[in-house]
Amino acid sequence: MGRGTPSSWPAADIVVAAQGGDEASIAALVSGAHPHVRRFAYSLCASSQDAEDAAQEAMIVLYRKIGTLRATGALASWMFRIVRNECLRRVADMARRSETSAEACTASAEDDVLARLEIERVAAAIAALPADQRRVLIMRDVQGLPGSVVAESVGLSTAAMKSRLHRARTTVRSELDAWKEAAAQ
Repeated sequence: MGRGTPSSWPAADIVVAAQGGDEASIAALVSGAHPHVRRFAYSLCASSQDAEDAAQEAMIVLYRKIGTLRATGALASWMFRIVRNECLRRVADMARRSETSAEACTASAEDDVLARLEIERVAAAIAALPADQRRVLIMRDVQGLPGSVVAESVGLSTAAMKSRLHRARTTVRSELDAWKEAAAQ
C-alpha cells in the first residue's frame, strides 16, 4: 500500500510507521489527514473560526497521541470523534459565555423577573413537546448544531429532521402566542 491518493486517508503503512514514532510518517499522516479533518470540522462547528480551531486541536492530538491508536483502520473515526468533541466543547463554552454576559446586562429587578418568566414559558413549551421533536429542536436551535449533524445523530434523513424541527418550532410558537393572548386579556 502506498502513500494514498489526495482524496483518501493516509495508507495503513504510514499510520503503522507513525505509531512507531517515525517522524516522516507522522508528518505525512498529519498533512494527509488535515484536509479530511478540516472539512469535517467545517460541517460540524458553529463558525469557521471554531472549525479552524477544532481542526488544529485535532491535529495536535494526532501528533501527540498517534501511538495510542489501537487499530490503524480506526484513524478516521478517531479523528472525527476528536473534532466532534472539540466542536461540542466550543458550543458549551459559547453558551456559558453568553449566559454570563446576559446576566451582566440585566438592567433592573423587573427586567430580571420578566426575563425569567419568559425563559420559564419557553422551557415549559419545549418540555411539552414529544421527545423526538424536543431533541431535534434543542440540538438545532439551542446547541446550534448543523442540520446534517442533528439528522445523523437522531437517525433521520435531513428532510425528516427538518420536518420535525418545523413542527416543534410551530408548536412552541403557538404555545407562546397563547400565553401572550391570555396575559393580554
